[in-house]
Amino acid sequence: MKCDKKDLLLYAVTDRSWLNGATLYEQVEQALKGGATFIQLREKELEEKQFLEEAIEIKKLCKRYQVPFVINDNVDIALAMDADGVHVGQSDMEAGDVREKLGEDKIIGVSAQTVEQAVLAEMRGADYLGVGAVFPTGSKADADDVSHETLKAICEAVHIPVVAIGGISRNNVEQLSGSGIDGIAVISAIFAQPDIEQATAELKARTKKALNL
Repeated sequence: MKCDKKDLLLYAVTDRSWLNGATLYEQVEQALKGGATFIQLREKELEEKQFLEEAIEIKKLCKRYQVPFVINDNVDIALAMDADGVHVGQSDMEAGDVREKLGEDKIIGVSAQTVEQAVLAEMRGADYLGVGAVFPTGSKADADDVSHETLKAICEAVHIPVVAIGGISRNNVEQLSGSGIDGIAVISAIFAQPDIEQATAELKARTKKALNL
């Protein structure tokens, strides 16, 4: 499965901080019903066995909605359960090594904060970039801010799709207009909302408007 830039329009990253009695599976399904175009399973605390079981279930769900499903950071889990791909940060496994492990047909996303990191990731085989934090964010305390100018410069420097991430909400997404991005990645703007399906649908509409789609 290769990465189509239209799949990256509304990229939902999971977080179990806001389950409030629901399961992650139920929340992901609500996001998919609302129109999420890409799902990344992000688990920092779960045991490998549980992570693997959860990943297998959510992959089936994404397949039903025909939405790409990638694993955050954990290349071994992605390989074990045949995810559509993996997203790695600058401190994780390098894109070329990930490609060697996962094979040519998998999607590899790489986080980048600078033009240099972005160009290098593309050169080493990344299929798309996650660039941020474009706004202050609570979900990653160590996320460096990326200015609008840098975001634009990254979009101009690479030929692969760019997804903005970090602190994006329905109230500020339109500020990203004209930056050259292909989509946005969000966590709390979807999963912390009382009505996930509605929040996703509204955010998708606003994102389309910001990107003139």
